[in-house]
Amino acid sequence: MTIVITLPYFLDGEGELIVRHLHQIEYVHIRKPESTERELENLIMQIPQEYHPRLVLHDHHGLAAKHGIGGIHLNSRNPLPPAGWTGRVSRSCHSIEEVKEWKAKCDYVSLSPIFDSISKSGYNSAFSKEELLTYSSQGIIDTKVMALGGVTFDRLDEVKSLGFGGAMILGDAWRNNR
Repeated sequence: MTIVITLPYFLDGEGELIVRHLHQIEYVHIRKPESTERELENLIMQIPQEYHPRLVLHDHHGLAAKHGIGGIHLNSRNPLPPAGWTGRVSRSCHSIEEVKEWKAKCDYVSLSPIFDSISKSGYNSAFSKEELLTYSSQGIIDTKVMALGGVTFDRLDEVKSLGFGGAMILGDAWRNNR
């Protein structure tokens, strides 16, 4: 599974760019931590409804049910799903302990940083290749764990060889749209 995460700020024509990504990948995570609910809703409304089930919101989770969004993403800002949520749930993890805690409670989790980040200066890999292969052989890293941090489209085969179920791509997905 390949997932694209939006940049934290809005881009001109971003709805159209998200649709283009959805022609190539499974999901787009909309992560706009500084946005107002209205700003985020305006972006959602730029995306045809047929694509809404393949979107995941990191913030303003109440908009998910209102617009038929397929998933929500939990993080330090939003640690629990809204009451009554029945769609997909994913979560950010930054340690193997967090993966162990959250993997069974979510449809999938991200583990980061796997490689040195493209979009965050100084955000370097927290795991050696040997550690990742060990966690994979122990069944900790599996199809429900997505690699995040420095992942590019060119590294998808490497991510799979480490045992991940897929990847979440941020910086590489938007290089030409900044």
